[in-house]
Amino acid sequence: MEEMDRMSMGWWRPSPGSIYPLLEQLAEEKLVRKREDGRYEVTEAARGGPDWMRGWMGRGPRTPQDALAEMEAYIAFLEDLGRGEKGDLTPMVPRLKAAAKRLDDLVDRSARGKPA
Repeated sequence: MEEMDRMSMGWWRPSPGSIYPLLEQLAEEKLVRKREDGRYEVTEAARGGPDWMRGWMGRGPRTPQDALAEMEAYIAFLEDLGRGEKGDLTPMVPRLKAAAKRLDDLVDRSARGKPA
C-alpha cells in the first residue's frame, strides 16, 4: 500500500479493503502468490510481460458478478482517494449521485422482477 502511495505520488493511498480483494483475484488467476511471511509476490506467469497484462487488464467483466466486483473495486478506489489530501471528490458529486440513482433504479426494477 505504501508503494502504491509512492508510485501514485500521493494521489492514491489504498486501504486494505481495496487491496486485499484485488490480491485475492490476482492469486486466483495465478498472477501473484502469497508467501509464507504473508507478503505477496508476482508469479512467473505474470512476469511474462505485456501479453498477460493485456489479457487481464483488457478483458472486461465476463459475468454480472464480475461487473459487480469491478464496480466494488472502483468504489473502494474512490473511497480511498476521497480520504487522501488530494482526493477532493466535490466536483464529481453530481456524477456520483447520478450513478447512485441509476444503481438504485436498477435495484428497484430487479426487486420487482422487471428486466433491467
